[in-house]
Amino acid sequence: MLRKSELEHIEEILRQAAEQELRPRFLEVETYLKADGSVLTEADLGMQARVLHELESRWPAFTLLGEEMEAGAQEALLQDRSAGLWVLDPLDGTSNFASGIPYFGVSLALIDAEGVQLGLVLDPVRGECFSALRGQGAWLNGQPLLVKPRKSSLSGSMAMVDFKRLPAGLAQQLASGAPYRSQRSFGSVALDWCWLAAGRVQLYLHGGARLWDYAAGSLIFAEAGGTGGLYQDYRGTSQQGFTLQPRIGLAAVGADLFEKWHAWIRARADSPPTG
Repeated sequence: MLRKSELEHIEEILRQAAEQELRPRFLEVETYLKADGSVLTEADLGMQARVLHELESRWPAFTLLGEEMEAGAQEALLQDRSAGLWVLDPLDGTSNFASGIPYFGVSLALIDAEGVQLGLVLDPVRGECFSALRGQGAWLNGQPLLVKPRKSSLSGSMAMVDFKRLPAGLAQQLASGAPYRSQRSFGSVALDWCWLAAGRVQLYLHGGARLWDYAAGSLIFAEAGGTGGLYQDYRGTSQQGFTLQPRIGLAAVGADLFEKWHAWIRARADSPPTG
């Protein structure tokens, strides 16, 4: 739908917007709590408004679904995406941003009736922009990004695991007898997928990510050659179409490692918590 030259133009839009809307507010921001208990800042709203304005002026045929919109408006947009729909998380990792933790990003995807066509995830702190075009590959700051498959055992792997949204029994089993070497959870789903694509971790598990969190990052991971993706349950039922409902993210940097990882999780996903 869009060419790589346009991808580069969108990257520049995100970089400039983040420089003006995010970086000046980092460590100097007031926070609010949304109805679901998640954190909202003026940076989220400023970034969403700025990116929306820039995209509308350049690609007026596409509409935009942003995280900070009302759910009803999001659902209506999602049902009519044939002409192209931007999906934006203006600040993925808001809690980190508000707390002064330098791990947050901007996630932007373009979807249509066929799927996710384009994805960009910008890390304004490190100056890293991960991007992908469906069927054309993935890039990090314009350089090709390819997953390096591993055939090692689970015990030699680093995992990115978000415990907060896992079933209690599974979380307990991971906490007491994890099969991997070590585990991290940094607080930005979009960047998590990109760090997995870059080989900085080898395993991934998230129990409930939203469309704006994963749309861009999961495409980047897939185009980089990763194994796994988004599922409706821990048995591995693939996501069908697009939804506002949370989805399970399950992935690894190679098919062999993914099979071992998924088998371990599948055998324990329904375990009741003890104690």
